[in-house]
Amino acid sequence: MRKLTQLVLLSAALLATPAFAEMKIAVLNYQMALLESDAAKRYAVDAEKKFGPQLNKLKTLESDAKRIQDRVVKDGEKMQTAERERLELDFKQKARDFQFQSKELNEAKAGADRDMLKKLKPNLDKAVEEVIKNGNFDLVLERGAVIDVKPQFDITRQVIERMNQMR
Repeated sequence: MRKLTQLVLLSAALLATPAFAEMKIAVLNYQMALLESDAAKRYAVDAEKKFGPQLNKLKTLESDAKRIQDRVVKDGEKMQTAERERLELDFKQKARDFQFQSKELNEAKAGADRDMLKKLKPNLDKAVEEVIKNGNFDLVLERGAVIDVKPQFDITRQVIERMNQMR
């Protein structure tokens, strides 16, 4: 029974080989096509301007907390109890502020990213569809599912160029 199954599979593979030889196959890095588009690059610059001040505040909070922690570790034994407790309290407050503001920033950025993706996805899908149609491809695989591919079979750049032509 096992030999029969192997024989059937081998026969099927041999018969299907000519069909695969005629297929036109391409590979697409969907994420790269999205992120390398001009629109996504503009969004990245805008997001940096929009979220930059909040990020700088977070960095300041982090460095202040680190400075306090280093001081407590280094000079804690020499300090009076009241001063050490005040510094520890200050450190805890800065750590809480950092966590809260970091969470707020992450949520705001994620929301902005989702909005950007909602805007760009239809254009990306349209660009992919046009490149596939113009190239007359029978099969397009996601780049992550492929181990190695020759550059002439990768249509990612074509999709990016087509997307950049859309307004």
